[in-house]
Amino acid sequence: MIAPGSVWLVGAGPGDPDLLTRKAEKLLRSASVVFYDALVGPGVLALVPDDVRLVPVGKRSGRHSKDQDSINDLLVRAALAGERVVRLKGGDPSVFGRSAEEMTELATHGVSVHICPGITAASAAAASASISLTLRGLARKLTLVTAHARAGETLDLEWNALADPKATLAIYMGKAAAKEVSDQLVRSGLAGETPVLVAENVSLPDERLVHTRLDLLPIAANAIGDGPALLLIGEAVRPNGAHGANGASAIRNRQTIRT
Repeated sequence: MIAPGSVWLVGAGPGDPDLLTRKAEKLLRSASVVFYDALVGPGVLALVPDDVRLVPVGKRSGRHSKDQDSINDLLVRAALAGERVVRLKGGDPSVFGRSAEEMTELATHGVSVHICPGITAASAAAASASISLTLRGLARKLTLVTAHARAGETLDLEWNALADPKATLAIYMGKAAAKEVSDQLVRSGLAGETPVLVAENVSLPDERLVHTRLDLLPIAANAIGDGPALLLIGEAVRPNGAHGANGASAIRNRQTIRT
């Protein structure tokens, strides 16, 4: 399925191996080498045959084992050596996965490269919480942003545009920036009582879902562990059955906590 000397950028999804696409699983089985990110779940890696080389390349906030240039070089060298290469990325390669940088570098060296999409964390979190990312009449737009910034830098986001009460806002890697997110969105006009879902370790056995409100987001973010977390903000995030009601109904999820 993978031609020698070519590369596939494969989405590993949020971590649950059952959420991997069938095509992704076929690609893992036909590879000769898999370069994988730190956010790829162990259940997904367990699907890789024993005779396929597994090469960790890090890429987790605060714990990067390889910089992007080094990863690009590894992919190019493996492909030019005739390997059947899979670059395995958490979620979807084209959603904050830096796929464009890797594709550009590979193309520069004449390497054939393809993408196999994966389920992104926002979709998986909504499924776990039994909510919809869009909602007729309340949320007709979905905006995806990342809160990742270099050390010492503030988030360079268009807060006024993001503070849209008719949209759902998904903020990847948002836990560390929870206070800034809360302060900036409220300052830009979004109501403090706007529903928020903090989703940690989405789809994994230790997944935790915290329902809160925008002005209490910093407290909620401190209530969960140190795993990767996503913030979902907007009326569509309100638990099912609670839209237009006084309060929110409980979600049937033993790992959900409320603030």
